[in-house]
Amino acid sequence: MRLAATALALSLAFAFVNAKARDASGLSPFVIVNDAVPAALGGLKGDPARGRQIALDRRRGNCLICHAIPETGEPFPGEIGPSLAGVAARFSEGQIRLRLVDQSRLNPKTVMPSYYRIASFTDVAPEYRGKPVLDTQEIEDLVAYLGTLGK
Repeated sequence: MRLAATALALSLAFAFVNAKARDASGLSPFVIVNDAVPAALGGLKGDPARGRQIALDRRRGNCLICHAIPETGEPFPGEIGPSLAGVAARFSEGQIRLRLVDQSRLNPKTVMPSYYRIASFTDVAPEYRGKPVLDTQEIEDLVAYLGTLGK
């Protein structure tokens, strides 16, 4: 009986901790240290192949609208943002992660979208309200892919 009560208490505690892993918005919490989010969102591991697909998808990540990604040979890359060639040599994974999560934390006047923020947005289509552009796994996949560029 005591063992069953202990098991029940542990499973309830685990469920509570697991529920707290996301805030009220459904986003995994993160900690900014200087100019980086050093820990992977939700403790997830990214997949570079999926991240590449997201980066090149002109509807999902749409990185090509502002950035050149030379290894892809994609036509008509943007020139608003810096080339992503060598990005892994310039920034750590944590620095890349913060730039994807919310570049406006570093530069309030940036034109780069905050891919993992939902607060303070106005004029959002109803079907997108309360949702980040990219989910937790997609952010980590992009971090993994961008981490391969230029190492």
